[in-house]
Amino acid sequence: EADVYSFIEEKQKNGLSNRYISDIIIMMKSIFKYAVKTYHIFNPLADISLPKSIKSEITLLDDKQQVKLQQYVAENPSNTTLGVALSMSTGIRIGELCALQWEDVDLEKRILTVRKTIQRIMTPDDERKTKLIITEPKSESSKRTIPIPECMIPMLETFRGKAEEYLVSGINTALEPRTMQNRFARILKNVKLPSIHFHALRHMFASKCVKLGFDIKTLSEILGHSSVEITLNRYVHSSFDQKREYMKRLDMIF
Repeated sequence: EADVYSFIEEKQKNGLSNRYISDIIIMMKSIFKYAVKTYHIFNPLADISLPKSIKSEITLLDDKQQVKLQQYVAENPSNTTLGVALSMSTGIRIGELCALQWEDVDLEKRILTVRKTIQRIMTPDDERKTKLIITEPKSESSKRTIPIPECMIPMLETFRGKAEEYLVSGINTALEPRTMQNRFARILKNVKLPSIHFHALRHMFASKCVKLGFDIKTLSEILGHSSVEITLNRYVHSSFDQKREYMKRLDMIF
């Protein structure tokens, strides 16, 4: 047990998140559980406690700032702003967005299909080198078909390309998510908006859908989550004004 806790502490000092470390320990627990059942060994991980995940608040744009961003996107059409608009209106992840090709978009049926994602990984032969790979999404629930909102159709029709071309690059080569993040940062700077991560667009989409009355099950499937609990705990943010409005509905006789 002391060795395992030392391992956890070492990984924390190396900068790994508690959530990532927990995934490692859970995998190790599964291995030892199998070993106990098969080889009847002592399980040193049986009573190991997982490190607690620290939930960090993500910076979002308020309603006025979101409108300002939407106006910029509408007035400056490009493959990059098309990507921003898609993320704001569908909640698609940045890796899924960069891997999206026109063959994945059916404008007649008004649907887009998420079936792949792009990410940069370390190459096994050299730890200092990385490469971009396009692969299937991280889970079966991430593979999904999303109805395209009508507000997106004109912009998509304007930039519609060949089946093999990627939406946000406009060519046959995919755009790296890191490059998309950098382009988004420049847009925010041009509009004089606070610096936020591209992933915040997904959070803002989810929160907006809740305000519009989406049921959580439907929203969870649109976002590609495996359970509604993930949607509620990770992406639904209520504003203080919304809390105040709900509290006004209380009717008591004090």
